[in-house]
This record gives sequence, C-alpha cells and structure tokens, in this order.
Amino acid sequence: MNVNDRIYVAGHRGLVGSALIRWLQAAGYTNIIVKERSELDLLDADAVKRFFDEERPDNVILAAAKVGGIIANDTYPADFIYQNLLIQCNAIHSAYMSGIKKLLFLGSSCIYPQMAPQPIKEEYLLSGLLEPTNEAYAIAKIAGIKMCESYNRQFGTSYRSVMPTNLYGQGDNFNLQTSHVVPALIRKAHEAKVTNKKSIQVWGSGNVQRELLHVDDMADACMFIMGIDDEVYSQHTTAMGSHINVGFGEDISIRELASLVCEVVGFDGEINYDTDMPEGTPRKLLDSTKLRNMGWTPKYNLSEGLAVTYEWFVNNENKLRS
Repeated sequence: MNVNDRIYVAGHRGLVGSALIRWLQAAGYTNIIVKERSELDLLDADAVKRFFDEERPDNVILAAAKVGGIIANDTYPADFIYQNLLIQCNAIHSAYMSGIKKLLFLGSSCIYPQMAPQPIKEEYLLSGLLEPTNEAYAIAKIAGIKMCESYNRQFGTSYRSVMPTNLYGQGDNFNLQTSHVVPALIRKAHEAKVTNKKSIQVWGSGNVQRELLHVDDMADACMFIMGIDDEVYSQHTTAMGSHINVGFGEDISIRELASLVCEVVGFDGEINYDTDMPEGTPRKLLDSTKLRNMGWTPKYNLSEGLAVTYEWFVNNENKLRS
C-alpha cells in the first residue's frame, strides 16, 4: 500500500484497531480515517453506505466487532450474532458498492470446530461442531469469511480474512466479567499484590491450552497481508480471498500462564483453580504455516509481551473499565 492511501480502520478504539493505528502512524501513514461510534453506527446500513460514498477510502480494515470472554458470549448469544452479522454485512457490502477493491476482515480462531485436530489448519473450517459457549460469535465470523470469498469470486474484489489466535496487549479489556484470560489474570495478580492478598482464583482446571499473540504482532501481520499482491496471496491459499491463520506457533497451559503472569506482576501468593467455572475449548493452537511461508514471523515472545502489557495496565489503571 502507498503511504498516501486513505485507510479506514473500523473499530479503531478496540484492542486490534488501536494497534493498527499505532502501526500505521509509525509507518508514516497520514490519511487514516476513523469514526467514533457516535459519528458512525456500523449497525446502521444507511449511515454506513453514506460514509463510504462520501469518504471513498482506498483500503478498509474491518476490526470492529462485538467481543467478549466466555461468560459474555454464553450469556448474550443473540447480541453477538446479530451485531456482528450487521457490522460485517453493512461494511463489506457498502465497501463493494463504493468501488473499494481492497478490504481486510478480522475473524477469530473460535471459527474452528471444538475438537479440531491440533495445530488447526485453515482447511478445518466447517469440519465439525463449534464450541457451544461462543457458537453465535463464531457463526457470525464464519459468515464474514464466506462473504469476503463470495464477493471476490463474483465481483473480483480483493477482500481478505485473517484469523488471529488469542490476542493480548495494550488497550485490552480488563473487566473481570467480560475480559479474556490474559487481562483477567494480570488484573487479579496486580490487585492481589497491591492489597497483600495471599491468593488469587483462576477459572477452570488450569489444564486447557492457549496460544497467545501480542496485539502489535497482530497489527504487523495484518499490514503484511494487506501488502501482498493477489497473485502471491492466491499461491498460498486454497481460494482467492481464503482466510489466513495468524498465530504465535506455540501454546501454553492456563496453569503455566497464570504462573508466568504472577512472575511478571510480582505476586508470589497462591494460585487456586475453580473447576466449577467454564474454561472453553481444551486446546486451540493455530497452524500458521501459510503465513510463515509468505515471510512473516512474530517479534514478541510471551514474557516480553506480558511485561509490556502489564506496564501499560499500571500506567492506565485509573482510566480502565471497572
């Protein structure tokens, strides 16, 4: 992409969106288009169409979504499927109608079957049943992938989809009721440290495995994929516009992760596990061979990424959601 291109980042205040803004600004892009929710409601089809007709961005990165952890997904499935389907349909269709040829859609590794072979290849999509706790969200994301593929096939667009593994980093959601595992563990360990508690409680058995990627690496991967020409991209995928996994390449048990977080935070108390609480899919490790073969690799190891994330949390604790 050219540094003078007009780039619309949908969801710029989210975890990935804010990382994309950091990446673009650091790379010298100056024509970055962002809209607050009060300025553009992506659930409003007419408003989205007007926006694209007026702004005419050269490239679109669709990082906007309704997201949440296990409890949120399991409690509000209608919200997750309805809102995510609307966001995707409105943005992708309006982009096409406005003549935008290049778009990147961000999905999620939860699109894959609950008991998919490990590591998970892109080809395993739709080969089995989904994890029940986030099925609604996963179905919406699968629809987004297929929508991009369909528009490419019918209209010759270059709409690509990336499936990130579990992400963490600066700008994450640290609300204990709606957050994912890394920010939840960081907040619990930090609060226990500063209040001199002797233990923290972690959901589940601690035995499930998770792959974790720092969000700045995810932003770098997104821009790498956006910059690949169509011929090269199609050589590494099964179909033009097919989705690409973006992962770290290794996973870790929640038990090991909790210990590492406590070490980074400086909490030396006990870690207890509540087996009555949900813990999701037993293992979820992506096979990112296709992306590696294109030439991309992550920069942060887990310890480095956690340290950067904890520093950001401490510096922004007073501004975060309760």
